[in-house]
Amino acid sequence: MSNSVSFALWTHQHQKELNTCPPPTIVDVSSFPTISTDVSDSFHPVIKEFQSLIEQDPVIYTAFHQMFDQVPREPPYDKDPRGEAQVRHYKEMLRRFDQIIVSAPTFEPNDFVGFPINAILNWPMGTPAGFLAFTNPKVIAQFKKMFDVWSTFLRSPESRYVLTDAVDGWFGPAAREAISNFSDTFICDEGAPYHAFHSWEDFFTRRFKPGIRPIHSPDDDAVITCACESTVYHITHGVQSRDSFWLKGQPYSLDHMLNHDSLARHFVGGTISQAYLSSTDYHRWHSPVAGTIVKAVQVPGAYYAASPAMGFDPSSQCLSQGFLTAMATRALIFIEARNPKIGLMCFMAVGMAEVSTCEIGVKEGQRVGKGEEIGMFHYGGSTHCLIFRPTSNITFMPEYSVGAVAQLNTCIATVS
Repeated sequence: MSNSVSFALWTHQHQKELNTCPPPTIVDVSSFPTISTDVSDSFHPVIKEFQSLIEQDPVIYTAFHQMFDQVPREPPYDKDPRGEAQVRHYKEMLRRFDQIIVSAPTFEPNDFVGFPINAILNWPMGTPAGFLAFTNPKVIAQFKKMFDVWSTFLRSPESRYVLTDAVDGWFGPAAREAISNFSDTFICDEGAPYHAFHSWEDFFTRRFKPGIRPIHSPDDDAVITCACESTVYHITHGVQSRDSFWLKGQPYSLDHMLNHDSLARHFVGGTISQAYLSSTDYHRWHSPVAGTIVKAVQVPGAYYAASPAMGFDPSSQCLSQGFLTAMATRALIFIEARNPKIGLMCFMAVGMAEVSTCEIGVKEGQRVGKGEEIGMFHYGGSTHCLIFRPTSNITFMPEYSVGAVAQLNTCIATVS
């Protein structure tokens, strides 16, 4: 289904709400800051390319104007969630993008720590025009190009300047409170410059020290362990092959989640658990079961799409996590568990914002032990799912409940 058709369908389904919207407010724009009509020649080529894309495509051009216009001007929408003045024009957006892609994220004591682009786009993501813009394949491809440039910087030694004990540094007082006992928990050298990390990316994908997250019952194949250091978002049973994932309840739609893979049919009627990671968490994935890799697949997707049913989300895409399992960039790892009562299962990594790279670390036919590393998230927000067949009699532990923090390699469920 094309983006224009999807948008028309959404508009039709919400016509009653749209009809009850108040009339537009007449705003005196004389006090608004003047925005330059041209992007500076000093801007990065990928930002110039972004501007050309916006201005040359009439649908994209309309969407990138309307998504800012559709954000209300009264509080709290006059400021982005970080407390800065809300961007109101795509050229100001591009100017900020140009600064961000040659810098590393500083530490901030808020929910948007590490997500400067997400903060800029947070309110526009909740508008109808934002949905149209951020699900456009050309826009998605351009974000990918921009993120490739940013990733290059974040992998460079120059990105380490934020790895200090400054107020906004990642080893400063506020950061140490958010990531407690850092030097005792992660492999690093506290006495070396930048704690011996080679880049921001090296810091983001840091490893636990041996023994910090021991594997629960490593030889008991009836025990399923936590694949990521994360917070439980949702557990559901009886998932459908196709469902209305864009509606408010965001039911899981297996065929879309698994990118129409031929193996998706095995999970119809089965169970899904989903949990999300924060920027301060450990970002590597570990196998929840012992078994053999059946298939590993990368699935491209959107970066800033939010569920049209959720409206303005002050926590960015957090309220759209079910929706994102069908829309965002993701990685699928199908594992045939050694325990036949589990059988085929799927681990799905989902990038939520910013660079959103999902790196698969295993290959088809490879045997993995429970707790063995199978991949990682690179810089960006993230969530993940464990997907089980309907014939697998999965019982989740009482403590593994919505909102609970689950440590890597702890027991989250058993099979009988």
